[in-house]
Amino acid sequence: MKLVSKVTEIYCIADDFCKEYHSELNNTSLSLSNAPANSPKHRKRKGRMSDAEMITILILFHSNTFRNFKHFYLFYVCRELKKEFPNLLSYTRFVERMPRVAIPLLLFLKLGLMGECTGITFFDSTRIPVCENKRQSRNRVFKGYAQKGKSTMGWYYGFKLHLLCNERGELLNFALTRANVDDRNPKVFNDLTKDLFGKLYADKGYISQSLFASLFDRGVHIVIGIRTNMKNRLMDVNREYLAELSKRKSTSCV
Repeated sequence: MKLVSKVTEIYCIADDFCKEYHSELNNTSLSLSNAPANSPKHRKRKGRMSDAEMITILILFHSNTFRNFKHFYLFYVCRELKKEFPNLLSYTRFVERMPRVAIPLLLFLKLGLMGECTGITFFDSTRIPVCENKRQSRNRVFKGYAQKGKSTMGWYYGFKLHLLCNERGELLNFALTRANVDDRNPKVFNDLTKDLFGKLYADKGYISQSLFASLFDRGVHIVIGIRTNMKNRLMDVNREYLAELSKRKSTSCV
């Protein structure tokens, strides 16, 4: 019963947002009468599942302990939540339609589902490849947007997701950039950390004297792992524990 009420609560909020989103989209988009004569025409046929239903399922997946979306959808949603979602799509069709709700979902997260800073924040990034490296010259979908970048796993072509979360695992902020954008990029870093206070835990890739000074002036203390060529300093037990927790949170959040 508790889960059902959670599903209903998320759906109601998502449905209200989707109505506002589509209303704004219709008001700001060009009408067919003003569109160029050679522009492609798109049907506005209503889908079997609404965007709000799909967003609800995606949020439920990330708020549970499932690591595999296919297993979550086939063995949990399709079996346990058939009453809540009577018009479920097949797994293949659902995955095909997921890109359609990507933008509404991102806006929904940004506007209504961000957590609050508690004074303990974890910062990390992860790669989002869009194709294999050998196919990057033939990729037309993200041409002009995706770029080639390097991570700890090697070179890839695509984007980079930057995430901040607190010790409770709640998202505080996120940004999607091209793969070649440095983790220490001042514009991205300052925008993501503008509302933080307390301590910010990150990995060695964020070591930068200018970033440290900028955060310190705003009352934020950045805690970063020590490199082998750096002088070690005394660290109390509490900070040592939080540094270890930072490594675990970086893995679970990303």
